[in-house]
Amino acid sequence: MTKIIPLDPVPAPPREADTGANRDPLSGEVGAHPVGVGIGAAAGGMAFGAAVGTVAGPLGMAVGALVGAVAGGLAGKGVAEAIDPTAEDAYWRANYASRAYATPRDSYDDWGPAYAYGVAHYNRNASKNFEDVEGELERGWEEARGQSSMEWTRARLAAFDAWERVRSTEDMRL
Repeated sequence: MTKIIPLDPVPAPPREADTGANRDPLSGEVGAHPVGVGIGAAAGGMAFGAAVGTVAGPLGMAVGALVGAVAGGLAGKGVAEAIDPTAEDAYWRANYASRAYATPRDSYDDWGPAYAYGVAHYNRNASKNFEDVEGELERGWEEARGQSSMEWTRARLAAFDAWERVRSTEDMRL
């Protein structure tokens, strides 16, 4: 009698070995973008719900919000998937030392959080210029910086660099 062994997909690495690959919390697949999905769902739900609500009343608004949330969530996921924070981290880790503002004594541990901060805020504010959200970024840096010793005046350079890289990469895809 021959024993049949089913073929299973390659299992996700254990959480302690996770390298920040944005794994989906339910499936374990790489590339989860809950922020992009959430922002898209909220924006789509509000817009579509308001549009339907003006024609069909409160019940139409509720149904419109649900339909808009699903469509917006899918659109938000698409935008977020276009920008891979893991790939951006790898790029900046390999290239930060070549930037004019980095000194030989700087480590990526100091610059990395600023690059990640710029990428994350671009994902949330893609329709705006860096200067439009710079005040918000500056106010949030103390909390976002983690173990980085960078003050905002230096971290701003890396955040701006990351923002511009993601923006130009996105522009090339369009």
